[in-house]
Amino acid sequence: MTTQSMKLTVADGIARLILTEAARGNPIDGRFCAEISAIAIELSCRADVRVVLMTAEGKAFSYGGDIAQFVENLDALPGLIKGWTAAINSAVARLQRMDAPIIVAVHGVCAGGMTGFIAGSDIVLASEAAAFVSAYAGIGFSCDASSSVTLTRRMGVAKARHFLLTNATLTAAQALAVGLADEVLPPDQLIARAEELAAKIAVGPTKAYGEIRRLLLSVSDTSLETQLEFEAQALSRVAATQDAREGLQAFAAKRKAKFIGA
Repeated sequence: MTTQSMKLTVADGIARLILTEAARGNPIDGRFCAEISAIAIELSCRADVRVVLMTAEGKAFSYGGDIAQFVENLDALPGLIKGWTAAINSAVARLQRMDAPIIVAVHGVCAGGMTGFIAGSDIVLASEAAAFVSAYAGIGFSCDASSSVTLTRRMGVAKARHFLLTNATLTAAQALAVGLADEVLPPDQLIARAEELAAKIAVGPTKAYGEIRRLLLSVSDTSLETQLEFEAQALSRVAATQDAREGLQAFAAKRKAKFIGA
């Protein structure tokens, strides 16, 4: 599946999603929002997708919102934003709730809405040369693309507030320290490490991964008793999967489990 702003290929359980508008800095605009929504539907409907690996072409990972397009449409911008956010918000929700974990490998600048978008990934790898830019307050805007949720989950409320209100830029090392990045690597090792992790997760228990991902979405706003019931229901569903049966039998036989993602 190839669109104007990204390309999706699937092989051996790994869905590789590549941002391809390098010349424009891989911006978030109306077209991107519509296309990522379509990609999210595709990914969430495919049983052969067991992990998603997101990368980008060009000097920057993404400069975030397309300022030039904003300036060209100042009077119509409030309405356009409602349309664009409807599309990208549906993508965020579907990607967060599907079984396949998401890995992102960030190089160069990652700014604005794209910082929030990638913060929702399960594993964020960053090049030593990466920079994470808040950007919103610098142009007089509030945040979007799930930033208020995903940055808070990764950094905590206080650090997310400071990042957004001060229009901060974090180096890769600083992002690692606050939890925005999970690993920092030399630039020439970034993609190899991302591929290594993707290959490992692609042969894992995909249904169990999905249940874990969805359980973690509700921990901050659910009572203890309700969350415990969510855990019990999820575990019961997983216990009925082929992978759970294989995992138990492999453990008992002292051999490595061969999961099929079902």
